[in-house]
Amino acid sequence: MFQGFLTLRPECEACGLDYSFADPADGPAFFVICFACIPSVLLGVWLEVAFSAPVWVQLLVTGPFMLATCIPPLRPLKGWLVASQYFYKAEEGKLA
Repeated sequence: MFQGFLTLRPECEACGLDYSFADPADGPAFFVICFACIPSVLLGVWLEVAFSAPVWVQLLVTGPFMLATCIPPLRPLKGWLVASQYFYKAEEGKLA
């Protein structure tokens, strides 16, 4: 399904399905921001309030935590959105 990390192939290798219908746009990033970035920010705020952590501690703790919770879900979420568009036959809105 993917040619690169988030780049879709032109078509499916197994069945030949053309992926030109799929346009998840910023959907995966939106879901990651809503569900993965909030715990990262809360961790940083908690470190600051509870321990008055210096900047280098914040970078060493919250930086890897943010990368680990934000980057891995992007690809599965994009695949899920493409599959949802195919299943529900999503297309552009049209004026009647």
